[in-house]
Amino acid sequence: MGDNPRDYFVGADLGGTKILAGVFDDKLNCLSRAKLSTKAQRGANAVIERVARCIRDAVDEFDLDLKSIRGVGVGAPGACDPESGRVIFAPNLGWENVPLRKDLEKLLDVPVFIENDCNLLTLGAYEKELKGKPRHVVGIFVGTGIGAGLILDGKPFSGFNRTAGEIGHMVLEVGGPKCGCGSKGCFEALASRTAIARRIQAAVKEGQKTLLTGLVGDDLPDLRSGDLRKAIRRGDKLAEKVVEEAAEYIGIAVANVINLINPEVVVLGGGVIDALEEEMLAIIVETAHDYAMQGTDKGIDIVASALGDDAGITGGAVLAKKGAK
Repeated sequence: MGDNPRDYFVGADLGGTKILAGVFDDKLNCLSRAKLSTKAQRGANAVIERVARCIRDAVDEFDLDLKSIRGVGVGAPGACDPESGRVIFAPNLGWENVPLRKDLEKLLDVPVFIENDCNLLTLGAYEKELKGKPRHVVGIFVGTGIGAGLILDGKPFSGFNRTAGEIGHMVLEVGGPKCGCGSKGCFEALASRTAIARRIQAAVKEGQKTLLTGLVGDDLPDLRSGDLRKAIRRGDKLAEKVVEEAAEYIGIAVANVINLINPEVVVLGGGVIDALEEEMLAIIVETAHDYAMQGTDKGIDIVASALGDDAGITGGAVLAKKGAK
């Protein structure tokens, strides 16, 4: 325990489907966790109450009360304004201009700090795994969708309209598959878990065989990254081919980031990378070096984060710790 009875911080990760919260000490060790479904369809107020409940559950789990918590850091899936504490726009939640910080502070009576979820994921890996050493880091997170977080000159960078890092909507294939954002050929429409499932589904309709239909049912409704790993390890050629193609697209995106920003480290994370690192990382690294302009990639590390589900809550704790000084 810290010397100060209030040496604890909470990180919370608000996603489209689930809310995670964790209590951390000032060395960023996670002491307890809690998890709740988001139930986004109930509207912003109900979701914010669920975030507060999840935070209370995590604090309770470690036998603390909220008075021992110095700050709470929350990641939200969309454009955030950390200064005003508002979520400007979160399409997965159907939110626009929601005063998340103010509402949570009212419910918890603890200082709250908010940030975009991918910025927090990057911050978590940066402080916990990279020990805050590199000056420039880009985190790329591949899950249901694809997002990125930027740390430039040692500080999170969110750009003019607070939306920097929307790497999932960088177009990698002109006229390619339609993306949820309305555009075509976006990185997210080519390499996210949703895109991988769609590709496999289309191949099955054309008569190709996959073990996945046996694992999760014919129309692959709830395909998870872990199912893909299982199928590939049992010799599923179709799953392997589609995952390898996705890894190549991720490698091209990494090369673009190297050419544009030239970070010291590119950190990869998210559910797809967590489950399929062995199948994907070597392809991503090789493709990135193939596509990066000669000389730009010298000495740059491309690594997979080992934080998994804890990345977002760890980043939240980092944010709370920095803010609560």
